[in-house]
Amino acid sequence: MSADPYLSVKALTKYIKKKFDADPHLRDVYVKGELSNVKIHTSGHIYFTLKDNAARLPGVMFSASAKSVKFKPESGMTVLIRGDVTVYEASGQYQLYAQSMQIDGIGDYYLAFEQLKEKLSKEGLFHASHKKLLPRFPRKIAVVTAQTGAAVRDIIITLHRRYPLADVVLYPTLVQGTGAVQSIVQSIQAANKKDFDVLIVGRGGGSIEDLWAFNDEAVARVIFSSVIPVISAIGHETDTTIADFVSDLRAATPTAAAELAVPSQTELLERIASYRSLMYRTASGTISQQKQLLNRLTTSFPLAYPERLYRPFTERVERATESLQRESLQQLNRSKEYYQTLENRLKSRSPLQQIHQSKIQVIELGRRLDYQLDQLLKNQSQQLSSAIRTLDALSPLKIMDRGYSIPYIEETVVKSVKNIKIGDQLTVAMQDGTIQATVDQVNAVVKGDENSV
Repeated sequence: MSADPYLSVKALTKYIKKKFDADPHLRDVYVKGELSNVKIHTSGHIYFTLKDNAARLPGVMFSASAKSVKFKPESGMTVLIRGDVTVYEASGQYQLYAQSMQIDGIGDYYLAFEQLKEKLSKEGLFHASHKKLLPRFPRKIAVVTAQTGAAVRDIIITLHRRYPLADVVLYPTLVQGTGAVQSIVQSIQAANKKDFDVLIVGRGGGSIEDLWAFNDEAVARVIFSSVIPVISAIGHETDTTIADFVSDLRAATPTAAAELAVPSQTELLERIASYRSLMYRTASGTISQQKQLLNRLTTSFPLAYPERLYRPFTERVERATESLQRESLQQLNRSKEYYQTLENRLKSRSPLQQIHQSKIQVIELGRRLDYQLDQLLKNQSQQLSSAIRTLDALSPLKIMDRGYSIPYIEETVVKSVKNIKIGDQLTVAMQDGTIQATVDQVNAVVKGDENSV
């Protein structure tokens, strides 16, 4: 037998946990209390404390169960929880493991509805500035609803009755239960790929659970992003869904949606008939007034004697025409004279004329030059002849013809006896030849005795 009476904390905690798990009164219990310290983990687990005036109980709801909660748990809410109570060994605390959670007093659908409504409203999805106008006379209308049921029948019958000109295309859609949200979103997206003028999204009446797909955020956002104006017609008049807030126009019923989408053929025909009658009366009155006005005009003085009105103007025009012709002719003559003067000036200044005149001048100058040259040559010839005669008269040869001779010493003319010495060899040039002589005697002539030599 062991002598140690002490247990470990773990062993004792396990023992206590087994006791809790074995107790049938702690399984599938229903507890009512106020939520506090609510923490929603990113994994989806919800941790909270459930309390009342006298006690506090920690609790947890794992993500698998939390997905079924329609609303967002918040501190201060009074909730109804169904779950099990057991021990969390790590902390040694017993706590409530919630499997379902409902709002006490109001339904969780309502709370989820209010929370989503508040969220989308803050984002502006319900604002009037985003509402698109419906065309007055739509050509093509898309209907997103169940293929069978009263809603689709009411919509199509009403559309055909009121406005058979419009083409109606039905997008069969699951509007209730699992997969309804995805079906509604896909139908609206498919319709937006076509050129529809109006889109009706609707279904018949039902419980809030039946209509819940139209309170889904995905449906609300696809309606908001629709380029086609959307008319919502969901449930009865008293039923209001998130789709109604975000759509461009809400109809109380599917039949009302069809009536809002198209004008009434009967009303249009009545309006056309009314317009036709009004047009006839207006046209008749206008024609009558215009006839009276025409009669007054045709009997008025200007129209009765129109020639008297324009006769002065005709005369003015004729006189002005004559004056214009006269002035034009005079102006033409003046222009001709002016141009003739210019032409004469131009001819006188023509390069050809100047060239011709220059040629004449050149010929005349040439003639004068020839004459002057002849005269100059004659004068020069006469002067030359006179010079030749003078030169010939002054030529030493002529002098030598008269018996004079010219002495040279080494080809230098001897002009004075002073340049001669006794013994110099002289060359004496005569009229018909030269002689060589030697100087034997030099006799200078004294002035005054020239005749004595």
